[in-house]
Amino acid sequence: MPIWGVGLTAWLKTKVVDPLMQIIRRGAEPKQLAFSTALGVTLGVFPICGTTVLLCGAAIGLIGNRCHAPSVMLANFVATPIELSLVVPFLRLGEVISGGPHFPLTSDALMKVVTGEASRDVLISVLHALLGWIVAAPFILGALYVVFIPCFKFLISRFNAAPSSPKKQRAI
Repeated sequence: MPIWGVGLTAWLKTKVVDPLMQIIRRGAEPKQLAFSTALGVTLGVFPICGTTVLLCGAAIGLIGNRCHAPSVMLANFVATPIELSLVVPFLRLGEVISGGPHFPLTSDALMKVVTGEASRDVLISVLHALLGWIVAAPFILGALYVVFIPCFKFLISRFNAAPSSPKKQRAI
C-alpha cells in the first residue's frame, strides 16, 4: 500500500471515524442523528465556499435541541469536497430554472473573471448557483434523512453501550 494511503487512512480515522464513534456512544436518538447529519451535509454543500460553518452555526442556534450540533458540524466537514464538486451542477440547475444565460466555463471566461471584465456575469452565475441549491436542498435533506435513519439505527444498536431511550424500570 502506498504511504499516502496509510496517512489518509489514519487521517480519516482521526477526523471522521473516531468523532462519529464518540457521537454514537453518547446515546443520541437515531432520528435526531439522521436529521442532524442530513442537515449538516445539506448546508455543507451550499455553493458559496467558506460560508457553510456560519450556516450550520445559525441552523444549530435556530433549531436548538432538536438537532445534534456535533453531528451537524462533522457532516459539514465531511461534505466539503462534495460542496466543491456540486457548484457547477447547482449553477446549471439555477440557469435552467431561471431561464438565464449559460455561464461559460472556459479559459477565456476565467481570464475575463480574473481581469474584472465579467463581474456582472459572475454575480449572476453565483445567484444561479444559489437558486439551484435552494431548489435542490429540500430534496437533498429529505433523501439523506431517509437513508441515514436505518444507518444510525444499525450503528447505535451495534456500538452503543446503553439503549438510546432507556425505559423506566418498575419497582416490584
